[in-house]
Amino acid sequence: MKAPDISVIISTYNSVEWLKKVLWGYNTQTINNFEVVIADDGSREETKTAIEELKKVVNYSITHVWHKDNGFQKSQILNKAIVETRAPYIIMSDGDCIPRKDFVEIHNNYKEEGYFLSGGYFKLPMNISELISKEDIETNTCFSISWLKKHGLNASFKNNKLRFTGFGAKFLNTVTTTKATWNGHNSSGWKKDILAVNGFDERMQYGGQDRELGERLVNLGVKTKQIRYSAIVIHLDHPRGYANKESWKINNDIRKETRNLKHKTTKFGINKE
Repeated sequence: MKAPDISVIISTYNSVEWLKKVLWGYNTQTINNFEVVIADDGSREETKTAIEELKKVVNYSITHVWHKDNGFQKSQILNKAIVETRAPYIIMSDGDCIPRKDFVEIHNNYKEEGYFLSGGYFKLPMNISELISKEDIETNTCFSISWLKKHGLNASFKNNKLRFTGFGAKFLNTVTTTKATWNGHNSSGWKKDILAVNGFDERMQYGGQDRELGERLVNLGVKTKQIRYSAIVIHLDHPRGYANKESWKINNDIRKETRNLKHKTTKFGINKE
């Protein structure tokens, strides 16, 4: 089997209906030189069953990487998924983020040696998240501002993420004051760079572990590109029962050390030696 040019890592945990919508989104992509690797942080059997069914009908290959549920261990499962990827270039996103049909193509077009790409997301309320159907995804209707407004989306400057493409999106990428960081829902980079910084720090649970990876990449000398208005995913709403003050404090302390000491790697990543 020919190795893909791009590996898309999607994280998930017991959110099978959202994951199915996301995987249908990858079935609409304008290019097909990619694989999907699902980083599953211990979901129940229904997630595995749904993935096996989708494998039979989607036009890309899916690898399901799973470990036993041991609380929020996203950093661990992402590292396991990174090891399983077959492509030299990795896009990372989440199992609650439906990609627009040009999502993989945009990352492919913007990728460049010595850089990682920083995208964003467009948050949807719960009622619209639940409303989106397979047909809405296949036709990309769910990315239409007029369709979203018809179903209750409020007016906001953030709507420009969906309104502009091409030159308009590039202009907004240039003028935005939002810093280009590694965002777990929408970022990409070279596998060799991610391995060079030893992947995610597995001491970190919920809260900023993706940003810390990006900070080590920058310390390594990798530059950043902002593509938040070009590479579009819509973010489906969900509760966040795994967030807690203790994990935020631990993670913030690790990030502070990474920044102050300019760490380029971690002893708590893919390679434990």
